[in-house]
Amino acid sequence: MATKAVDKPTKTTKKSAVASTTKFSKETYVKWYKDMLLMRRFEEKAGQLYIQQKFGGFCHLYIGQEAIVAGTVSGSRPTDSHMTAYRDHAHPIGLGTDPRVLMAELYGRSTGCSKGKGGSMHFFDKSKNFMGGHGIVGAQIPMGTGVAFAEKYNETDNVVFVSMGDGAVRQGALHETFNMAMNWKLPVIYIIENNNYAMGTSVERTTNVTDLSKIGLSYGMPSKSVNGMSPEAVHEAIEEACDRARRGDGPTLLDIRTYRYKGHSMSDPQKYRSKDEVAEWQAKDPIDHCLDVIKSNKWLTEAEIVAIQEWVKKEVEESVEFAENSPYPEAHELYEDIYMQTDYPYIKEY
Repeated sequence: MATKAVDKPTKTTKKSAVASTTKFSKETYVKWYKDMLLMRRFEEKAGQLYIQQKFGGFCHLYIGQEAIVAGTVSGSRPTDSHMTAYRDHAHPIGLGTDPRVLMAELYGRSTGCSKGKGGSMHFFDKSKNFMGGHGIVGAQIPMGTGVAFAEKYNETDNVVFVSMGDGAVRQGALHETFNMAMNWKLPVIYIIENNNYAMGTSVERTTNVTDLSKIGLSYGMPSKSVNGMSPEAVHEAIEEACDRARRGDGPTLLDIRTYRYKGHSMSDPQKYRSKDEVAEWQAKDPIDHCLDVIKSNKWLTEAEIVAIQEWVKKEVEESVEFAENSPYPEAHELYEDIYMQTDYPYIKEY
């Protein structure tokens, strides 16, 4: 019998949970805590600013899912590439992009990471090998695989991460892509950020195969389910998949089971789930977990923890100030950064 698409968190004591996770170093836990807290506070502020109509367009928050990015970044190399869908704020933060240019992008300012032309759904930072958030559902699956083809063609040992939601796996391009990626043994890791809801539709209502890790089986693609509320579990799964890809053995599919605490977007009334369900997952918050590990091992003093929290608060405040003081793009920017072959024979006729 297929397993449910998302396992509910088990009721374990903090002591037992902490005791099982100290195989990672102090530095790793502190970085996870600091990075995830910055992701969380940045998005909480973004949600507030959106309600205040400081910026428009769409806004999809990653709150609750931060452990996926934290574990992926720590389990990979800086030279690896990352591509995701439109819930893309946390990914560049985890990779080290300055939150100021990200907030400016939300505001549509010229100092933004995409020059203010992309907004919330189209963050991009080539310097960190973040190949974008993408607004078309599932578009990143074949495009990210194309980047992996380029890595293999150029004979690097870099890996490409392609993240998608559980709803995007319904796109037909996924199956064509999986077939080619396995046939050519491309260095790509497919991450299903499985928060159990495609907008407001649960996995159980969209497929008979609720264990999404099974999708890779028909292509002979190694696949597994991962606890997406645990940066440790994500890190270990990513490391294993990276080793496989760098050996030349091809792709891996990871069904990383997580949960978003907020709605699909800012306009989502969330009537498809109960408050008790959300609270049950919030009890397994990855940021609280990392802080518990740090405190249990006495790795940081209370003053040092407060200093991290204050630093995060200041980063977010300065991001907002930077965005609000940045200029809007000038009119000529409408005609720049677009695909146009200027030496095309007939271009001058138009």
